[in-house]
Amino acid sequence: MNSLKSLIAGLSLIATAFSANAAQSLVDDFSDSEANSLGFPRLFADDTAAGGKTTTDYQVSEGTLSAKGNIQPPRGQPGWASAVFLLEASGQAQDLSQYQGIHLKIRIKKGNLSISANSSEVTNFDYHAAPIARKAGDAFQEVKIPFDSMRRAWSEQTKLNTKTIASLSLVAYDMQPGAFDFEVEEIRFY
Repeated sequence: MNSLKSLIAGLSLIATAFSANAAQSLVDDFSDSEANSLGFPRLFADDTAAGGKTTTDYQVSEGTLSAKGNIQPPRGQPGWASAVFLLEASGQAQDLSQYQGIHLKIRIKKGNLSISANSSEVTNFDYHAAPIARKAGDAFQEVKIPFDSMRRAWSEQTKLNTKTIASLSLVAYDMQPGAFDFEVEEIRFY
């Protein structure tokens, strides 16, 4: 009887560990209006601190993040608006080396959009990023961005260290004034 209890306890621990690991791959399904699926608040930022005049409206409703706005870049710089998804409450780096990349369910209606993996090793905000291609049609698209396809924009090209990722950012951007409009249903690692 003791060995049966030990076996059941062991299987329970394995199931719990498997469940926690599987759940950890989900960053946000927008089921909560304030916090991502890991329980951390979403953060929003734009270029206004650098002299831009970008405006943004973010709404979370019925499992979807909707973002609309107008990019008004600062002189000589790109304009941007960003939604940041923390992976840990204090912003500590997480080891994501068991994953190959980022999976999104997204619909881009207007504008340019990229996703970045924000590594604690990068100190100048030139995080490893990849553009997300806008596809024809009104349906949500499933997009996979492999970590090894992500690049830095202006710094020396270095390989993304997937053991040092603290957050992800969806960034609407442009060098010229213009509108953006996108919706996201899910962000996870694959």
